[in-house]
Amino acid sequence: MKNLFYKTWLLLLFIFFSFSAYTQTNQIDSLKSVLFTQKEDSNKVRLLTSLSYSYLQSSADTAADYAQRALSLAEKINFERGIYEVELSLTASLMISGNYPLALDHGFKFLTLAKKNNDTINVSIANAYLGECYYDLGDYNISLKYYRENLRTAAMCCPDGIHFAWANLAYVFHSLGQPDSAMLYAKKAYAVVRDWNDTLFVSNILGGAYAGKGHFDSALYQYRLSISTSIRYHTLLERIDGYNGIALVYKTRGFMDSAEWYSKQVLNEKIEKSYPLGFLKATNMLADIYGIQNKPDSALKYLRRAINLKEGLFSREKTMAIQNVAFKEQEKQKEVEAAKLQSQNRLKMYSLLGGLFTVLAIAGLLFRNNRQKQKANTKIEKAYIELKSTQTQLIQSEKMASLGELTAGIAHEIQNPLNFVNNFSEVNGELIKELKNEVIKGNMDEISALANDIESNSEKINHHGKRADAIVKGMLQHSRSSNGIKEPTDINKRVDEYLRLTYHGLRAKDKTFNATLKTDFDETIGNINIIQQDIGRVILNLINNAFYAVDEKKKQISKGYEPTVSIRTKMIADKAEIRITDNGNGIPQKIIDKIFPPFFTTKPTGQGTGLGLSLAYDIVKAHGGELKVETKEGEGSTFLIILINNI
Repeated sequence: MKNLFYKTWLLLLFIFFSFSAYTQTNQIDSLKSVLFTQKEDSNKVRLLTSLSYSYLQSSADTAADYAQRALSLAEKINFERGIYEVELSLTASLMISGNYPLALDHGFKFLTLAKKNNDTINVSIANAYLGECYYDLGDYNISLKYYRENLRTAAMCCPDGIHFAWANLAYVFHSLGQPDSAMLYAKKAYAVVRDWNDTLFVSNILGGAYAGKGHFDSALYQYRLSISTSIRYHTLLERIDGYNGIALVYKTRGFMDSAEWYSKQVLNEKIEKSYPLGFLKATNMLADIYGIQNKPDSALKYLRRAINLKEGLFSREKTMAIQNVAFKEQEKQKEVEAAKLQSQNRLKMYSLLGGLFTVLAIAGLLFRNNRQKQKANTKIEKAYIELKSTQTQLIQSEKMASLGELTAGIAHEIQNPLNFVNNFSEVNGELIKELKNEVIKGNMDEISALANDIESNSEKINHHGKRADAIVKGMLQHSRSSNGIKEPTDINKRVDEYLRLTYHGLRAKDKTFNATLKTDFDETIGNINIIQQDIGRVILNLINNAFYAVDEKKKQISKGYEPTVSIRTKMIADKAEIRITDNGNGIPQKIIDKIFPPFFTTKPTGQGTGLGLSLAYDIVKAHGGELKVETKEGEGSTFLIILINNI
């Protein structure tokens, strides 16, 4: 039941953070219209709380105002449940808007209420928020304390959401300069989130972990994945973190123009009030970039903005307020611990008295039954022997049941290949007996025929054995995730696999889909040093686009048109070329320059994000290669991947 509640809470929170601009605006307008006519009761408290959640992503300071109104009304009408519910939104909105003293104050109150209600799930959530507050303040050791408590409580009550705790720990270890620990927890979180098909939160964390290890290509891939997902779900904060992460990677690698572009994307979002910490990171980054580029006027401009913003977030008054809140919480915890110790001592005293009374009662009972002691001992001994015998039988029965289940599982998995091996082995046994008889008779023709049959059966046994081996290897290869490390790869084999895989995948979705496949592979290419999963994504994307193009043209021209997709590989000097050609409608010249920048797509709404070619372009560039396009409107397109063979 707790897991079900936790999943429900996650879903509700995800809905709040994932409103599209249109839906969010309509919901807010609808809630506001009801607000004016609502009486001062518990329903109005919940209405104000809903408005607070609706503004969390777009305007955290507005969200905090609505949450404060909800809290004031709940306290006025003595609505305890409403106070408890609104504390979570108030803590989150104050933290996002940079009011850390009040965020900590309400976070501690929320934690106290959750403990009072024995609500382990919200205890875990409260610890996560407190850890994030201290993380933003730069006090990583205290942040680590609360995040570890978040992990402990999440493991007890809601293991389905434990990846959030892993992700938070990855953030802290990254900031503490421990990239190995950061990578460990980030990958644990990412493995679970990928199963949910939602990399919105964890991709930024994994990107930071890769950047800390110096794996910049993998870091850029994760940051861009987070940006694309945040655009799909309209979640501004994660997009800002993605932009800042990419800017930092490009600055580290010396690409100042790209770093400047992504930092300015943050400033363009106008999030100075709704997400001041993200805005501060971008202004600091721009000040550093312009300083490196020897542009003192621009550097000074952004440095002043950063100083003003930092003063607003971490002023001396706010620092003292934070210390005061922390001190009060420490004193409160000391009082709680003292009361707890007193209660434990009282309980020990009662237990001691109860134990003494029990001992006296038992002594009296033993004294009264002293005459029957021998008889009782005999009965007890007999019962003990029977109990041990029964226990032994139960243990043996359980062992046999477990063994039976294990045996059944193994038999189910290996039965199919064993059937082939056993059947052909039995046939070979019979053939060998016949062969011996024919040897005795000296019948050479029959001996030769039997030997041929035995040889054929042995080949079949070998074939099915290799087939099982290939299936296992294929499953292992399929389960591998990208580790950002280049390795020698047979590009011809991979391209052929991706072509067949994509074609049959489309056929499985649409039985009417059909196309002619043509391949021309240069066998002299051999192995190329690439990140297999990343280049695989590029090739799959281009092949999928080619099939989409010919299918669209087929829908327009029903007769006399044969959809065709061709792939050709060729080795020229130290460069390997992969050409993917379709005879679709081609790309109009007026948009040819727009296809590689992010978020541009020619597909209908809902069928494409405009990130496929952009990510493909970046992946190929990260490999030191090139991605080009040749097209003629009405006749088709060719995408050319050029990779340097540096093995």
